[in-house]
Order: sequence, then structure tokens, then C-alpha cells
Amino acid sequence: MNNVLKTALLLGALTALLMFIGEALGGGQGLIVGFFFAVVMNFGSYWFSDKIVLSMYRAREVGPDNRLYQIVQRLAARAGLPMPKVYVIPEASPNAFATGRSPEHAAVAATEGILQILSEEELEGVIAHELAHVKHRDILISSIAATLAAAIMMISRFAMFFGGGRDDREGANPVALIATIILAPVAAMLIQAAISRSREYGADAGGAAIAGHPQGLVSALKKIESASRMVPLDANPATAHMFIVKPFSAQSLFGLFSTHPPTEKRIRALLQQG
Repeated sequence: MNNVLKTALLLGALTALLMFIGEALGGGQGLIVGFFFAVVMNFGSYWFSDKIVLSMYRAREVGPDNRLYQIVQRLAARAGLPMPKVYVIPEASPNAFATGRSPEHAAVAATEGILQILSEEELEGVIAHELAHVKHRDILISSIAATLAAAIMMISRFAMFFGGGRDDREGANPVALIATIILAPVAAMLIQAAISRSREYGADAGGAAIAGHPQGLVSALKKIESASRMVPLDANPATAHMFIVKPFSAQSLFGLFSTHPPTEKRIRALLQQG
């Protein structure tokens, strides 16, 4: 299934979820409000999802004098890609992601932590992985999923604090409210996880091809996995699928909600690639 169809299915599924939330909280009027909110969110997430995600992490753009920029520039040229914008995230936890709506409107972001602990070869492996996401056009669906899931979680929390249900004439619907509060964010996260797990293997393989070998990425994945356990990233759960390694935080996630394949399996697949 190509990413255009996946993107359409994702937008459709999360639109239906927003309409369900609206209907559960406000009946017929809520359904209409949910639909229009979904239309606005879909439009906004397509055009502005990259800026929204980058702002979540206070990312700052860097230029040609920066080490990260130079690596991205070199590898983008090797991969035959337009030069993306490059950002550094002021976080000690090591991680990185790519975002944007197309290769012509892409951005690569890395934390200060990853720049400190990785060698040149390892960092090349990470950046090549992110550029493979750009080349495979994973970044649009990834960014849209993050934006819409964050919106759904926000609405559900709003419902939790302010109550809800149908209007007085129809009577309260506590079951619908509970479903909205609990199941809507769960459904959004499951949609994200299903989309993102398989694409990581493809980006690993594509990154190894761009870098010219898998060794740098293999070593980087081991380091990032270990270091991010010791220095967790306080990541928004809606954006966890975007990072090269699942961010660790105080909030544990069950395997069902894991946005990434196990790192050991990714390393094994890379080593088999040669």
C-alpha cells in the first residue's frame, strides 16, 4: 500500500474518530462540529504539521556552519534529494526525526544529546535513516498522524475536565463520555503504531544504502537505545513514532502501543543486509 493511500486512510480514520467524539459529547450538533473540526485539522496538518511538531520541541534552525547541517547536506546530495531544513532540539536525550509534507518541504531535526554521543560515522547512519524517510515519503503521514493524534488526545482531556454527554433534552450519556475519554486516544495511538512500525525497517535499509554501509546505523541504534534509557526524553506521546528510536519516559508504554520494532530486530535485519 503506497503512502498516498495510507495518508488518505489515516485522515479518514481520524476524521471518523473526531466525529465520534463530537457526537458522543454533543449529539447531532457535536457531530457537525466534529466534522468541521476534522476538516480544519486535516487542512492544517497537511500544510503546517512540520512547524507544529518542531515547535513542540523548541527546535532551532541551523545553517551551513553547523556540523549537523554539513552532514545532512552531504548525504542529501548523495541520495539525490533537495536540501532539507536542519534543526537542533535543546534536549540531552539522544534522538532524531524528519518531518515535512514532501522531499521539497522537508526538515531533519536532531537533539543536542545525539550530537554529543555519536561519532561522525554513527551520526551519518542516523541522518541517512531520516533521509530515507524523506525519500520514501513517510514524513507526511508521520507528521499528520502526530498532529491529529495530539488533537484527539487534547479533546479527550478537555472532555475529562469539563464533562460532556448530550444536551439536557436527550439526557446525559456517561458511557459515551467514558468511551470518548478512554478509547479515542487509544484508537488514535493504535492507528499511529500500525502505520509506523513497518516503515522503520524500510528506512533502516534505505539509510544503510545512502550511507554506503549499515555499520554506522547499527552502532548508533545501540548507543541511542542505551543512552535514552539513562536520559529519557519528555516526548509528547503523539509524536513518539517520529523519532529514530522510541523515546523513553517515566510513562511506560505496553508493547501494543509501541511505535517502533524492537531495536534488536532492527539491528539483526541491518546486519543481514550486509
